[in-house]
Amino acid sequence: MLESPQNATPDPSGTPSTPGPVTPDDLDRAVRLAVDTLRAAPAAAWEVRAGSLEWDCWETVEHLADDLFAYAAQLGLRTPPDDRNVPFVWESRRPGGPANAIHADRAAGPVGLLQVLEASGALLVSMATTTPSTVRAHHTFGDSDPEGFAAMGIVETLVHTHDLAEGLRLDWTPPADLCARVLARLFPDVPQDTPPWPTMLWATGRADLPGHTRRTTWRWYGAPRG
Repeated sequence: MLESPQNATPDPSGTPSTPGPVTPDDLDRAVRLAVDTLRAAPAAAWEVRAGSLEWDCWETVEHLADDLFAYAAQLGLRTPPDDRNVPFVWESRRPGGPANAIHADRAAGPVGLLQVLEASGALLVSMATTTPSTVRAHHTFGDSDPEGFAAMGIVETLVHTHDLAEGLRLDWTPPADLCARVLARLFPDVPQDTPPWPTMLWATGRADLPGHTRRTTWRWYGAPRG
């Protein structure tokens, strides 16, 4: 898989001044970095709360895996639905827990949990790679194309790994070029002169950004551009 930004002109700080398109390789990179980071968590830590979320860390990984699986499923039909999600049964395992179609076997422990995450990410990478760019499928924030769904998967991966890293006390700072491409694809309304990773955290309501009011609600814009 490619590790370097594509179709981008780097500036002296190492951040692309003109981010290129989001690719399936970008998604693969994000998932691999997340899984590698989360493997460092102690086995006893997974029941702590994930950052500012109401879910524990185990539930948050299941939710992330479920997001990636669901985005892959949206692209998986011969005629993708343009008005709804593919009708899997999403259900919570406890009151207030995330409503998922994907749940990991607790008996498999954290190793099995991260295998579920990695496999779900691979499904979306595959669908984003093989689905024609002309395909459009439903999402709550607007119908999108394979690039858009890959970008959504990256946002979910990066910010939920941030939530998990807070709960598990791990270091997590994803690459600036990866964040920049996703911001350019999904968040056209964010500042263009601030560092990409802090900007993504601000864009998703997770952090302050100097000179800008903290967001209490947020969304991305998945519609294809150009």
